[in-house]
Amino acid sequence: MTRPTASIVGVFLLLLFPLTVLADSEVEKLIRQTGIKQGSVPVRDLSRWREPRKIVVRATDELVGELRRLWPDIDFVQVTTQAEAIEQAGAAEAIIGICSAEVLDAAVDASWIQVFSAGVERCVALEQVASTEVVLTNMQKIASPVLAEHAVAMVMALGRGLVPYGKLMATGEWRRGGPAAPRKQEISGKTLLVVGLGGIGTEVARRAAALGMRVVGTRRSSRDGPDFVDYVGLSNELHELAAEADFIVNALPLTPETTGIFDQEFFADAKRGSYFISVGRGASVVTDDLVQALETGQLAGAGLDVTDPEPLPADHRLWQIENVIITPHVAGRGGGRERHDTLIKENTRRFVAGDKLLNVVDPQRGY
Repeated sequence: MTRPTASIVGVFLLLLFPLTVLADSEVEKLIRQTGIKQGSVPVRDLSRWREPRKIVVRATDELVGELRRLWPDIDFVQVTTQAEAIEQAGAAEAIIGICSAEVLDAAVDASWIQVFSAGVERCVALEQVASTEVVLTNMQKIASPVLAEHAVAMVMALGRGLVPYGKLMATGEWRRGGPAAPRKQEISGKTLLVVGLGGIGTEVARRAAALGMRVVGTRRSSRDGPDFVDYVGLSNELHELAAEADFIVNALPLTPETTGIFDQEFFADAKRGSYFISVGRGASVVTDDLVQALETGQLAGAGLDVTDPEPLPADHRLWQIENVIITPHVAGRGGGRERHDTLIKENTRRFVAGDKLLNVVDPQRGY
């Protein structure tokens, strides 16, 4: 009997283990695309951790089915409401897709909770998370590419006058010239300030630099930044940098320090005639102060994917201001579903093995 050649053995092994090879390449691609990092502590070192037998999941049928196929010995209980999650949480070692005080109080054996959003201000305030008794992972950086595209689309729309032109279509007015014509300018060569040079902010900066813009940014604790950012300032330089910027993009997470940071004083110090784009968190902006800055001409326009409050009331003044474009907190949609599902599957694999998880939230920092 002849022995199989190495090539035949290789083909056989590839057919036998295709999912493992694919999973490795998917995770490597995810980390390369987003720059997400793993936490510092293996979950096996947590006092609550044990090899999971039951995990409560609020997710799509497709994702839950994939989890069940990959780990057939674990009972993945699919829920659609918080009430169902509370009912099922008692014997679960982990909760995926939902975080609330009621669910965590019921999940007495859980050591890991995964949420599907980047913002976690409510979740980090819960006792179990704040004490690090339960490790929290989120979706920060997962939607950064599409969020950045949304922000840059707003920059282009505002800079080229597309927002007021779009509103003129309702009346069929051909306003080509004269003092009432929408303002238009060249984007290349203009200065764009990214406030919060994290996952989203870095991707905004990358795209703005590719358009020929001069990009500056702020970070909380260091001046480190990619080559395509001309200058990285600290938080205390925010107003100084805003005074030089033609476009300002808010990409901040919501923390006690960033709540209301864009207020009357900030807008007064910003360059007159600049544009403000917000894809971070709505509560970082004092809405009345933003309206005042727009109505006085201190700001030439604004692009808002997040507002405070949300939903923005139908009779709110912001809807009526000509050079303002508002989207209903959808900047993170339309892409990233594969990255989203890859992170869930990889973190589940790491949790089952007791390893360090990806995208671990620091409760002290709030992100």
